[in-house]
Amino acid sequence: MPGLTIGDTIPDLEVETTRGKIRIHDYVGDSWAIIFSHPGDFTPVCTTELGKMAAYAEEFEKRGVKLLGLSCDDVKCHMEWIKDIEAYTPGCRVTYPIVADPERELIKQLNMVDPDEKDSSGNQLPSRALHMVGPDKKVKLSFLYPASTGRNMDEVVRVLESLQKAAKHKVATPANWKPGEPVVISPSVSNEEAKEMFPQGFETANLPSKKNYLRFTNV
Repeated sequence: MPGLTIGDTIPDLEVETTRGKIRIHDYVGDSWAIIFSHPGDFTPVCTTELGKMAAYAEEFEKRGVKLLGLSCDDVKCHMEWIKDIEAYTPGCRVTYPIVADPERELIKQLNMVDPDEKDSSGNQLPSRALHMVGPDKKVKLSFLYPASTGRNMDEVVRVLESLQKAAKHKVATPANWKPGEPVVISPSVSNEEAKEMFPQGFETANLPSKKNYLRFTNV
């Protein structure tokens, strides 16, 4: 079975979490959501990551985004682990739910399995996977890191803002783009349409081809 990828609808699973039982589609609702998995409770990189996710919670909330963590241990274990996470990242509160997946069933359905990593019992472990899901419940972006590499939260915020701008306006974000910088206008938008859509104006890069396709604006 092919793994969940960009454009696929996230499965509407009922899951046990640190905030009680939830259905994923109900939880996402009309919002954006970030669903992210971790190789295990009480592990070093994961402890730093969940703390950073909590520290950035306000940034995500400002952008209308819900967070949903996942780790392959039970809820009781998660609740104990949260104490360590909050102690390590002072001032952070883990208010988002963390899904329990002791049977390793959910990670398969959410395409979050690390094919090379197994625990001491030979069970499959989740990769450090992250799916950004739109209000239509479809996967808009996926990150897949090995267990050895922690995520960069500024990059998570950056790509989220890029996706949201692309969904709202007919724009894309260029290489190394950061929030607040100019974006590029989609090639499907004519100059006439661009003048209407972007009354603030736009600049066209002067390139040898003279095709005038690289147009920058601020939104």
